[in-house]
Amino acid sequence: MSGRAEELVFAPLGGAGEIGMNVSLYGFGPPHKRAWIAVDLGVTFAGDDLPGIDLVLPDIRFLVGQRRDLHAIVLTHAHEDHFGALMDLWPQLRVPVYATPFTAALFEAKRSSEPGAPDMQLNVVPLGGRLSLGPFDVQYVTVAHSIPESNALIIRTPAGTILHTGDWKLDPTPVIGAPTDEASFKALGREGCLALIGDSTNAIREGRSRSERDVAKTLAELIASAPRRVAVTTFASHVARIRSVAEAARACGREVVVIGRAMERVIQVARETGYLDGIPPFRGADSFSYLPREEVVALCTGSQGEPRAALARIAEDNHPEVGLAKGDRVIFSSRTIPGNEKAVNRVINGLVDQGVEIITERNHFVHVSGHPRREEMVELLSWVRPRIVVPVHGEALHLAEHARLARKVGVAEVVQCRNGDLVRLAPDPAGIVDEVPQGRLYKDGGLIVPSEGRTVPDRRRLGFVGVISVALALDETGLLVADPEVELIGVPETDAGGRSFAGMVEQTVTKTVEHLPRPRRRDPDSVAEAVRRAVRARVAAGWGKKPLCLVHVLTV
Repeated sequence: MSGRAEELVFAPLGGAGEIGMNVSLYGFGPPHKRAWIAVDLGVTFAGDDLPGIDLVLPDIRFLVGQRRDLHAIVLTHAHEDHFGALMDLWPQLRVPVYATPFTAALFEAKRSSEPGAPDMQLNVVPLGGRLSLGPFDVQYVTVAHSIPESNALIIRTPAGTILHTGDWKLDPTPVIGAPTDEASFKALGREGCLALIGDSTNAIREGRSRSERDVAKTLAELIASAPRRVAVTTFASHVARIRSVAEAARACGREVVVIGRAMERVIQVARETGYLDGIPPFRGADSFSYLPREEVVALCTGSQGEPRAALARIAEDNHPEVGLAKGDRVIFSSRTIPGNEKAVNRVINGLVDQGVEIITERNHFVHVSGHPRREEMVELLSWVRPRIVVPVHGEALHLAEHARLARKVGVAEVVQCRNGDLVRLAPDPAGIVDEVPQGRLYKDGGLIVPSEGRTVPDRRRLGFVGVISVALALDETGLLVADPEVELIGVPETDAGGRSFAGMVEQTVTKTVEHLPRPRRRDPDSVAEAVRRAVRARVAAGWGKKPLCLVHVLTV
């Protein structure tokens, strides 16, 4: 590492090379004694490749090692990929956390409903507020996004000023909140911006993202024209979309029924913080069946096909209070996150089988991204005029396209980094100078476990080949004192010839033990290993797969 006395550095622990799990570190000072702040502490969601895992969290061991010099965690907004790991990981850090009112209120609502949640409190920063955190002066800047109070951060240091964009877009007519604060960005450009650490999510998309107000108009038309019930599903945190649905319902004399606890929680916080002012109270799911079909708009969780969410249960016709019927209309006012296509299609097909009309962004303008397209990115760069651009918040393709765009518009230095890279921003030249520990942790029920453990690989194997459990009792001379007990889980009952695998296993166990030399029979470990090998080989001969085999030997 460079031996320069004082450096300004940036290190992503998540979000660089992926979309989700955002954690950004900024450090200032000599290499052996830097002051740090962390921006965001998010999660990503586990896919089918991680059976049984609820969430994926960043490995923050580097940050834990620096916690004495860590001044704060600063949150940009309340999406799970930006603050979802806070409750689980904060106890290892125990440093002040700062957020604007909506983010703080939503976190508190989440914390209060979580058994065993840590006793912690977020420090509330007003919109546009400023913090002094050691050598860092942090200014919140309002930006438009798909959740209230999304913020960019202007981070001033003795070595230069950084713009951390957070999640943003340019929307001149947002449904809630103010438009992106163009004046503050232009003022930063005049002041001088050393580096922009920027959102790359839509760097591959040309043009400009349309306004949330345009989506609201489409929703109003679709709700007004529906002959019977309407159900709308969207991200639970999308308060602007919730407000648009409520205004559309009121305009045509319909009542809004909220179905899903995650959405109920967000709505409660949105009312407390003023983002649903003027909107009549919503009804609970218990009133759904009592309202006339043409007077209902249901707001449902489950836009990503989550199996326990409201819409999936409705699609399976097993929701205790809500059901749809032929002629009803369901609007997916969302985009399908890559990896969720099968789950969403399963829900859609279940609804279609019930005779429900399906509307998605494929056939109507019912969703717009909360992230900037290329023209918006160029416009921000023209306002801020950074000397350095570091693309983040994207997969490899997004980061590469953001970097190419920055070079195209004349940015002097572009640094492409990945999680764990330590990027020197000042003094010159900018570049990757070292690595810091990084990785992933898994939330498995109530536990946080390392990703390197055997748990997930073992579950994958179990899901593919099943397991055979064998229990046998031997006397002191190594003779079987009873028939072996055999249990097959996830293994076919019979082979192609109709022979029972359970019977095969029992015979194999008996023969294996009987043919072992007497000295080996008196060694339980030796017996167990011999039986395990023989059973796996016998089943593989009849099935073509080798199941896991667990052998328990009891000496009596």
